[in-house]
Amino acid sequence: MPIQLQAVNAIAESPAPAAVFDALNPEQRAAVQHGDEPLVVVAGAGSGKTAMLAARVARLVLDGADPRRILLMTFSRRAAAEMQRRAGRLLQRALGLPATARPPELPWCGTFHSVGARLLREHAAALGLTNDFNVIDRADAEELLAQTRTRLDLHAAEQRFPLARTAQAILSRTVNSAQPLAAVLAQHFPWCAESQDGLRRLFAAYTEAKQAQRLLDYDDLLLYWRLALQEGAIAHAMGRRFDHVLVDEMQDTNQLQADILLALKPDGRGLTVVGDDAQAIYGFRAADVAHLLDLPQRFTPPARVLLLEHNYRSTQPLLAAANAVIEQAGRRFAKTLWSERASSHKPQLVHVADEAAQAAWVADTVLRQREQGTPLTRQAVLFRTGHHSAALELELTRRRIPFVKYGGLRFLEAAHVRDLLALLRWTHNLRSRLAGLRVLRLVSGIGPAAALQVLDRMDAGADPAAALLAWAPPRRAATDWAAFIDTCRALIEPDAAWPAAMAPAQRWLQAQLPRLYGDDAPVRSGDLDQLGRLAGAHGSRERFLTELALDPPAASSDESGPPHRDEDYLILSTIHAAKGQEWHSVHLLNVVDGCMPADVATGSPTEIDEERRLLYVAMTRARERLHLLLPQRFYVTQQRSRGDRHLYAGRSRFIPPALDPLFEPVAPMAAGDANEQMDELPMPAIDLAARLRRSGGLP
Repeated sequence: MPIQLQAVNAIAESPAPAAVFDALNPEQRAAVQHGDEPLVVVAGAGSGKTAMLAARVARLVLDGADPRRILLMTFSRRAAAEMQRRAGRLLQRALGLPATARPPELPWCGTFHSVGARLLREHAAALGLTNDFNVIDRADAEELLAQTRTRLDLHAAEQRFPLARTAQAILSRTVNSAQPLAAVLAQHFPWCAESQDGLRRLFAAYTEAKQAQRLLDYDDLLLYWRLALQEGAIAHAMGRRFDHVLVDEMQDTNQLQADILLALKPDGRGLTVVGDDAQAIYGFRAADVAHLLDLPQRFTPPARVLLLEHNYRSTQPLLAAANAVIEQAGRRFAKTLWSERASSHKPQLVHVADEAAQAAWVADTVLRQREQGTPLTRQAVLFRTGHHSAALELELTRRRIPFVKYGGLRFLEAAHVRDLLALLRWTHNLRSRLAGLRVLRLVSGIGPAAALQVLDRMDAGADPAAALLAWAPPRRAATDWAAFIDTCRALIEPDAAWPAAMAPAQRWLQAQLPRLYGDDAPVRSGDLDQLGRLAGAHGSRERFLTELALDPPAASSDESGPPHRDEDYLILSTIHAAKGQEWHSVHLLNVVDGCMPADVATGSPTEIDEERRLLYVAMTRARERLHLLLPQRFYVTQQRSRGDRHLYAGRSRFIPPALDPLFEPVAPMAAGDANEQMDELPMPAIDLAARLRRSGGLP
């Protein structure tokens, strides 16, 4: 529900009380009170950027901005919801609304991709699209690529051809970086360079398949949006639609996103971006920190740059060490984080003999800290790559220490969850053969041949729904087909209420679970119930399917609470998944060359700098205690059981000896002890679809 405009207009006669913004520090207040000129806020870790950005939105509205003309973009659904909540609460207080009233909302607050999806639906007719297109997630995109690869007989090529997952990664990087395919192959996928011609055929056929089925994948949302903004009339209309554009996490933007921002606000007026170059860690997704670093000079006069350096999270000794690590980086915005939180605890450099000793030390320490009053949920173990925690997971299991690991199977990757989403997608867009094939094969007695026969019949007619309802199933499927058709009839109904339409879909699929999944059916049924609860938070089936495809929860627990029955559990997480989080105590595994930085990410100074930023992000997650683990050796073939390397040999290059005074050394465990433990362990019609077909699906 948009904010009540009459209440906003009343502010002109009665200015908002200054107390609403009293909690801001001087730098935050300067950002909040900045005018319409382009603004770049470099917000250090833990510097209160969310509070500042929410306050700026509130300030704009209180100064007369129409909240319907404010575009606020973040990089996750949760971040958008938090920004919405904070800005709404500030406006609620400033407008004098009662505490029991529903806080005002901003209608254009979301991720880049979700905003793009909404705008593309609104302008679909002018862009050669249909407004009932489905957004498919990466798993469905990979499946469609695999089907297309097989149809083109590329799997039978004399030379090895990239698998669908690799082809998807190549296409995604090509699209998001807006680079030629040849350049992407040479730089990032050299082993696939000989397959360039075949990949072009694959991508062109994949694009045609998506368009025939009225599908857009994750990357298409940005690609179509940018192409639309290259058309003068549409670019002018979209730019005029938003008086203010605010962007969070600017350091994580790729070329398409940067182009979109500059097309929306070419002169920078009304543009505010917030980011931290020191936390740019998504280069593997084609993000480029240069989009933040170069932005001030893109405008005349240059954009104003404000630094947020007051850290509210960590103690000063932790910040001193983190500052020293990031100061070694190349091009950056120079800033020094500081805190009013003094402490006698320096971050620890913990030297251990090997991975087994590392696991034992971490387990001992988290238990000791728990006894001293720090619950396991306020402690985290971070690592560069998922498999780095393998030895620790075994040790925690052996000691019965409960833990939750972030980075495993996602909730929406489970087969039964994908089945229900496919049913909802297909009945929303009956031209989607990808979803239809999955759904039809769930019906007892319907095999691949019969499913394809149904889809071919639907594609041949002008009314696919009528063709589906009229199809006569084989005798073996007659009983189940009748119940299936009743479900489809309810879901195809264009006026079906939401989320009430979830009920027939859930009932039908839950009836299939015992046949499909046997004894595991009750657990899977609970997941479908959870999906039904998620549906209630979205205003329509279209919004529900789009949001889940673009920003799925990592697990059902993301929406329903802690995933463990135990009252306390330790957090295990990759550093990438930990970004934006904080804990009282943090353990960082394998802070040694080869792991930090990773061997595969040392091919260029740019890659090494990103690895350095990854270490910085990990260090700045800690509030009170930070432990960097340095195994002296890893057990590999032909290595001596008692290595003769120096105590500091292999330590990460990001922590040179010159930084030793900033850390507390912890003596290593004896190698023999480690060995023993190891033994135990109205626009012009622009046909963007046709343009993409002509270009083979590439930018």
